[in-house]
Amino acid sequence: MGTLSKRNGPGHLGCFLLGALLPTAFLLFVDSDRAGALLSSMSSLGLGNGLRSNLTSHGGSAPAGAGEDDQVMFKGLAELLPRVAMDDRTVIITSVNEAWAQPGSLLDLYLDSFKNGEDTAHLLNHLVVVALDARGFDRCKAVHPHCYHLNATSVDMSSAKRFMSPDYLELVWTKLVFQQRDCDMVWFRNPFRHFPVYADMSCSSDDFKPSRAPLDNPLNTGLYYMKSTNRTIEMMKYWRAARERFPGQHDQAVFVNIRHELVGKLHVKIEPLDTVYYGGFCEYHDDPEKVCTVHANCCVGLDTKVHDLKDFAADWKNYTSLTPEARQKGGFKWTYPTRCRDSIGWRKP
Repeated sequence: MGTLSKRNGPGHLGCFLLGALLPTAFLLFVDSDRAGALLSSMSSLGLGNGLRSNLTSHGGSAPAGAGEDDQVMFKGLAELLPRVAMDDRTVIITSVNEAWAQPGSLLDLYLDSFKNGEDTAHLLNHLVVVALDARGFDRCKAVHPHCYHLNATSVDMSSAKRFMSPDYLELVWTKLVFQQRDCDMVWFRNPFRHFPVYADMSCSSDDFKPSRAPLDNPLNTGLYYMKSTNRTIEMMKYWRAARERFPGQHDQAVFVNIRHELVGKLHVKIEPLDTVYYGGFCEYHDDPEKVCTVHANCCVGLDTKVHDLKDFAADWKNYTSLTPEARQKGGFKWTYPTRCRDSIGWRKP
């Protein structure tokens, strides 16, 4: 990560979008030479299927190279991101709607996990929460200082969406317009230390096996890190455009379908993340000494996700309250995510 910042001199705009705790998070690293191309790709591919180009005004100007339409669509973004960026111009971005932002729901769980994690509280200063509706934006402003209102669809984004319903599909594709991910995740440790520096994109996995070829691991875009390169800008365009080839599928399914094309045609370097560090309900590990994030994947329903993530958050507090001697003795076990597994018909082995 540190070496990445050396590529960008003073005045460059950088952002790192990451998906984990809230329904997802996304990390991107952008310099000013590529910001215009990135915004152009977002706006040109974010239209159709009910989408409209309209972001809430926050003041400020668009990055150099952005067209007039991009300055309207992403007004205030160029001012917000540098204010929140880390020293190496890294920014964490995630998204919420009204349902996720309700008191006691995913947003509160997400923010609390930063506060209660190891070496994570300071990362809140570098987190932008993108609200998909006005009420989610108001709730976000009440609990977090860095909020952005993305109003890019005619679909009502305020309520929880049934998995794979038309509104659900519109919601996940709308989030890709801005390239941020969701919030059904909790952070226990700083995840940046384990991202491979050579990859254009690092992506979580539902079931990671190091013996497999990287792209043979089932990729999950609930959490991913992306560097700003010409390849990744073309990748985002390609990903959005591929939606028409796979009607009725969400953004992650399309990404999985085109992953070999992205590598073969665009030469993008994609690496899956080890579930020992970036676990989830599909495959999680009992080693609390290594876990960085836990994602409520393999889980259907907002209430179900909230219930089981709260159990994990409570377990983490119990673990961190132990003395070093008690930790070394081992025997600590996470609460099994029964409701999430039952929500899709899975059972504990």
